[in-house]
Amino acid sequence: MDSESSKGVPGAQSVARAARLLRLVTAGGADGVGVSELALDAALTRPTTHRLLTALRVEGLVDHDDRTGRWLPGPELYLMGTVAASRYDITGIARDVVRSLAVRTEESAFLSVRRGDETVCIMREEGSFPIRSFVLAEGVRFPLGVASAGLAILSFLPPHDVDAYLDRHPELPARWGPAHEEPRLKARLRETRERGFALNPGLIVEGSFGLGAAVFDRDGHPQWALSITGVEFRFGPDRLADLGRTLLAHAHQLTTRVALVR
Repeated sequence: MDSESSKGVPGAQSVARAARLLRLVTAGGADGVGVSELALDAALTRPTTHRLLTALRVEGLVDHDDRTGRWLPGPELYLMGTVAASRYDITGIARDVVRSLAVRTEESAFLSVRRGDETVCIMREEGSFPIRSFVLAEGVRFPLGVASAGLAILSFLPPHDVDAYLDRHPELPARWGPAHEEPRLKARLRETRERGFALNPGLIVEGSFGLGAAVFDRDGHPQWALSITGVEFRFGPDRLADLGRTLLAHAHQLTTRVALVR
């Protein structure tokens, strides 16, 4: 639920805060997240954060490691996820595609899904090249237009959806750097549409490059993305074109599978 659609709905603010904390805890994965970090990322006070987390723990949606003091995803999230998976999960038909992409490129390969204004990584397959980038892992979220997967998805949304997204998120340049100011971001969106795949030339972590290609649902909407990441010298001009063609071929293969089974 976004801020516009939730206006005037009783209790919407509390639900939105709790949902934000759930997403942040989930992004922390098996390592968990401390309450101070959660409060900072959720823009909440520490007491409010702790109160909401305690309520979520009672419902089994989060868990608390009393030894480390960190918060982790709870058992109810797993049970809910297994029910939702039949509708939203494509990992079953995507796993061998992601594995093939990692084998063919020798880079780490990923599958991400769009969730509102973010992408969430749901699958990672390591490549054989020994030097790797660790920007992305299962559960990691990025705003659309930031990492290569989100840039690929945003590039193929209708222009009015792109404009509305940028209006909702004026904080992108302050949080992710001047390369995400609207004119420069829109220029990268145009380049992505023309090229077919997105390029992230070390904009998140210096020296870590990424390529992303959108995967479309049966109605032609960009709902997922395949991506690869690696160190800068592996993404030189002579190799970049080959990597892009390989990535696009795998994205097309997965889009075709989605159309057949969903």
